[in-house]
Amino acid sequence: MAAISGHCTFRSHQSPIAVPASSSFYGGDIRSASISFASPSFVRRTHISCQASSDTSLPSSSVNGTAKGEMNDFLHISDFDKSTILKILDRAIEVKAQLKSGDRSFTPFKGKTMAMIFAKPSMRTRVSFETGFFLLGGHAIYLGPDDIQMGKREETRDVARVLSRYNDIIMARVFAHQDILDLAKFSTVPVINGLTDYNHPCQIMADALTMIEHIGRLEGTKVVYVGDGNNIVHSWLLLASVVPFHFVCACPKGFEPDKETVDKAQKAGISKIEITNDPKEAVKDADVVYSDVWASMGQKEEAAYRRQVFQGFQVDEALMKIAGPKAYFMHCLPAERGVEVTDSVIEAPNSIVFPQAENRMHAQNAIMLHVLGL
Repeated sequence: MAAISGHCTFRSHQSPIAVPASSSFYGGDIRSASISFASPSFVRRTHISCQASSDTSLPSSSVNGTAKGEMNDFLHISDFDKSTILKILDRAIEVKAQLKSGDRSFTPFKGKTMAMIFAKPSMRTRVSFETGFFLLGGHAIYLGPDDIQMGKREETRDVARVLSRYNDIIMARVFAHQDILDLAKFSTVPVINGLTDYNHPCQIMADALTMIEHIGRLEGTKVVYVGDGNNIVHSWLLLASVVPFHFVCACPKGFEPDKETVDKAQKAGISKIEITNDPKEAVKDADVVYSDVWASMGQKEEAAYRRQVFQGFQVDEALMKIAGPKAYFMHCLPAERGVEVTDSVIEAPNSIVFPQAENRMHAQNAIMLHVLGL
């Protein structure tokens, strides 16, 4: 009997985002292009249209002619249990130490290629993935916005099946979250989420690695994010649904993270999670104060308006003083100095933004090793 599935397209003033309309979408199977935490409510002023379809086709070929196994992708941190996440982080520490020692003998990616799809440009994502894959023996291929025009010049499902026949792994940095789900559904090689409008799992893995290095642990810490309730916040919430720590998001009213993601993370009962509009109260006794740009890519037309709304949410020396002497400052970069964070905070001794940026490569190396089973 054919499985009935479909899709819903969500259009907002920010960007069109599609999610599957199958009954498995809420708490369902990731392998059928569903997600248990992503929800339409994170897009404000959303209009919804749905269309069902019958799809009995399954991807069945890859570079080596075999279909990939279950859960070989890295799409959301919450797809994995705590022990797996910590195992990946331990591997990142191990491989980083070997690379930092100057030892280049570990080349598990020798003879392998990675396709890197960039609908959104990024210095850190491209250089960290390409350099990391090369240092471990592999070859990465950059495919920019004009090289594929995924979803416009060629359907995502076709791109996935073609690239799977050329490459051993695919990384994609895209706008619509549905694009990464479709790539994973139709690809027969592992797919890594390099960023979507909904989440940014590789960044948060790098952040967790940085915290372990500087604080000595991830569990039991207090992380306070100050700013827009964006894809970085969603990723922190997904991590908090797996690993126990105290997460607080301080944001202006109307800019809170996706409510369903917050609710499901809280219901997981793993971490203490708070959403507040008071940054000064939020940062007290924080181990980490975290910030990001107020207007992300695709929201730049709102930048002037957001600067007005976000007054009082800048991370400055006064806010860091309230946080206390043990608090580190983190930022996923690029930063708009003088907007969401002051120059003095980024350059302060307790700022770990550049070790954090470096750890993108080391965390991603460990993620690639994991999905490739190496």
